Amino acid sequence: MIKEGVVSVFGTSFNALTYERTLQIIDERLSSGKFTQHVVINVAKIVNMQSDARLKRAVEACDLINIDGMGVVWGTTLLGYSVPGRVTGIDLFYKLLALAQDRGYSVFLLGAKKPVIRSAVDRLRGMYPHLKIAGFYHGYFWDHEKEVVDLIKASKTDMLFVAISSPKKEQFIDQWKDELGVGFAMGVGGTFDIVAGYVKRAPLWMQNSGLEWFFRITQEPSRMWRRYLVTNSKFILMLLQEFLKKYGRK
Repeated sequence: MIKEGVVSVFGTSFNALTYERTLQIIDERLSSGKFTQHVVINVAKIVNMQSDARLKRAVEACDLINIDGMGVVWGTTLLGYSVPGRVTGIDLFYKLLALAQDRGYSVFLLGAKKPVIRSAVDRLRGMYPHLKIAGFYHGYFWDHEKEVVDLIKASKTDMLFVAISSPKKEQFIDQWKDELGVGFAMGVGGTFDIVAGYVKRAPLWMQNSGLEWFFRITQEPSRMWRRYLVTNSKFILMLLQEFLKKYGRK
């Protein structure tokens, strides 16, 4: 893990950095040939890491771990840590594509359903006309996983973005990182669905207010309400335990 802006809490460590510094680090490492495994963390991921040892190993194997969720920003700030804000996966994705276009880095997009990834690629080509897209592939490849790894390697891409749900994306990158042949790999979750226009992103005021989770519940109530109820409740308990550990009587 890169030893800059490190905050260690909730049983793990992550980098409390700005977008600008994050982009600078990634650019510097790409230019110097250093592989970077990247991940963003939010409340759900931190909670799931407590019981999923494989996910915890995959996250902690990353070189750069940014804070995505506002709940994590608020929690770490409450505990007395200096956090400049969050670095969301989707916003960092867009910024990295702009960087790739500017620097001439190539990208490979992996994940989502076939029509979604095709639509996302079409839209990104319009948004970044000079971006080198080395290849793309849908996210339903688990019966021929090694073939997809070989396809990515053969593309000789610089940057890989994996739009698969957790914990699969973290585990995929961690398992195959030595065979992918890329300089940078990052999981981007449901980003391609948003890029393609299949899913709406929360309004900016909800993002800044930490209410993206509520917006997602309104979009997919049957699937999301239980997830957020459970993970948010567990995180509040974890935060209370950390607070008592740090400020309670000894």
